[in-house]
Amino acid sequence: MTTNDRLIAYHLARLEDKNPEIRLRSIAELVQLEATEALPALETLYFNDPDAQVRREAKRAGRALFLLATQHPSEL
Repeated sequence: MTTNDRLIAYHLARLEDKNPEIRLRSIAELVQLEATEALPALETLYFNDPDAQVRREAKRAGRALFLLATQHPSEL
């Protein structure tokens, strides 16, 4: 497992934190890491998170990562 993989796993786990600020920071980090594998988790946040700001950021991040994945289809 690479360092990048560990970072992605760390931030994916933090998407379940009860503090919305932690979830927001992890969403931003996943975008910076270009973690296209986070798309399913972001979709779950978008549809289920109780915090409206987290839902908005999950949507924004999901769109950015989806566009990135369509530019590099082998990453999906």
